[in-house]
Amino acid sequence: MSLWVAGIIILIVKLLLVLVALLLFAAYLIYVERRLLGFFQLRLGPNRAGPWGLLQPIADAVKLLTKEDLSPTGADRVIFLYAPVVVAAAAILIFAVVPFAPGWTFRGQPIPGVITDLNVGLLYVYALSSLAVYSVALGGWSSNSKYSLLGAIRGAAQMISYELSLGLSLVPIVMMAKSFSLVDIVNAQARCPFILLQPVACIIFFISSVAEMKRIPFDIPEAEHELIAGYHTEYSGMRFGLFFLGEYVTMVTLGALVAVFFLGGWRGPWLPPLLWFLIKVAAVSFVIIWIRGTLGRLRYDQLMHLGWKLLVPVALINIIVTGGVMLAWGYKV
Repeated sequence: MSLWVAGIIILIVKLLLVLVALLLFAAYLIYVERRLLGFFQLRLGPNRAGPWGLLQPIADAVKLLTKEDLSPTGADRVIFLYAPVVVAAAAILIFAVVPFAPGWTFRGQPIPGVITDLNVGLLYVYALSSLAVYSVALGGWSSNSKYSLLGAIRGAAQMISYELSLGLSLVPIVMMAKSFSLVDIVNAQARCPFILLQPVACIIFFISSVAEMKRIPFDIPEAEHELIAGYHTEYSGMRFGLFFLGEYVTMVTLGALVAVFFLGGWRGPWLPPLLWFLIKVAAVSFVIIWIRGTLGRLRYDQLMHLGWKLLVPVALINIIVTGGVMLAWGYKV
């Protein structure tokens, strides 16, 4: 077997393994969130489908797949049908450049612990994360519903606003790692994770990412008591499930990105590298769930004030301070 054929087979196997693991992680993250919220609120949570409710994600998937897929009268059917695919696909494709282990060796051939190591991996992440706004905007607009349209407008404004602080928060990371490659960023944290050197950038990135996901306290586009469900009010069946799945895949992706950019990726003592990576992803996901069970929803003016008047200026100041400190210490970029 030639080397390029072996390389293609290894790539396909990695793609399948990562895709299956990501979807299973996201599905059971829904179960974990419901159980944790039940614990926080002194109730049981799902506990009927299987032992301890462990089959609940499978039951939910069967229910969504068998429900009737409806389209409202007057909707732009093509856009309405395909809008949910964008958010889930964008979140899944980001994992193509996320390094989850240092790599292995098979029959003398190195196998990287990443599907593909792009030298512009960070720009690839930015590009795909920005596509989610199209799913929200087009899904709400094509539904021919005022509730959906208002939720879509809120969602688009919110996501565009927080994309700026999200991007600015990672500029100091690129300056310190001297690379846009996510593998190089992890390798640059061999001595010290960037969360200790860039705590402000980590906080800004985390808050902006939660706002991009439209999770509590930033769930204004879905505000149930105002908009029923916002931009996906008119969706049913598995198309609603794609919006739902996309949110949790994005949560896993956020955990992976926080681990890569600020927590040293797969690095850690004693335990296997892949296990360290999974622990860090799970820890970030737990914090997001904890926030949902703790905080209330912001008002729209508070949301915009936080993004434009606080996070963006602080991110710019952090870039300037980082550059000044690096020049003062003689750090060559």
